[in-house]
Amino acid sequence: MTTLAPENTKTRSELLLNPDWAEITKITPEADGISTYWLRFVDPAVQESFRFEPGQFNMLYLPGFGESAISISSDPEDHEKLGHTIRFVGNVTRAVSRLKVGDVVGLRGPFGTYWPMKEMEGKDVFIACGGIGLPPLRPALYHIIQNREKYGKVTLLYGARTPGDLMFPGEFDAWRKAGIDLEVTVDRGDANWNGRVGVVPMWFYQFRIDPHKTAVLTCGPEIMIRFVIFEALARRVPVESIFVSLERNMKCGQGSCGHCQMGPYFICKDGPVFRFDQLQSFFNVEEF
Repeated sequence: MTTLAPENTKTRSELLLNPDWAEITKITPEADGISTYWLRFVDPAVQESFRFEPGQFNMLYLPGFGESAISISSDPEDHEKLGHTIRFVGNVTRAVSRLKVGDVVGLRGPFGTYWPMKEMEGKDVFIACGGIGLPPLRPALYHIIQNREKYGKVTLLYGARTPGDLMFPGEFDAWRKAGIDLEVTVDRGDANWNGRVGVVPMWFYQFRIDPHKTAVLTCGPEIMIRFVIFEALARRVPVESIFVSLERNMKCGQGSCGHCQMGPYFICKDGPVFRFDQLQSFFNVEEF
């Protein structure tokens, strides 16, 4: 006869196999086909105890449709609500797009590695990201702003296809006032756009950085990530000071299904945040 272990004796890994239910409290449209869903756990004890590090993700579960790995895009110190910025591109996320405030979803997590906020203290920080690559970095920005005295010069170079595709433009002024040197570029401007035009790597090389005391963080389309890294290496930033967040087709969140395998790594388990020297041998290989 098999006896089930009491709930409080289960390991963290075992607990992460079961979703906790969370209610949608607010939906914020960000761009065409992208919205931020603000969630609060139904169980007050789960809400009180849930913590995450900048760069981690949750597995969002919708009965009848499955799960999708979604980066957490909210403030790690705000324990009242949890934000996930979601692009509607697959069966699960398209189903999420039909949900309304008051509906409930399942969450498992948090999963994955995170931005090395402690390791970067005392350094300049250069963040280069594109499109939907900003949401996984927003928690790191919040952390830096709340601990501004621990970091040197902080630059955020952010790009999108068009002005209408920019994430969180309503926060840009607050970030600048908090000491973030924010530079925004778009691939294609419009009649009302007076800012930079061009892709992120094209502008990255024009910034002056001290390679010996600068950490580079990047997230976005893989082709953008590659060229940002090449530019950083050309500026002699050490590989140990370059960090990248990758998004792949993550299905299980625990390295079991193999969907997100990249060389010897599983993005869901060994990532999504990697130090570049871990990935360097794969970056010149097609379909790495």
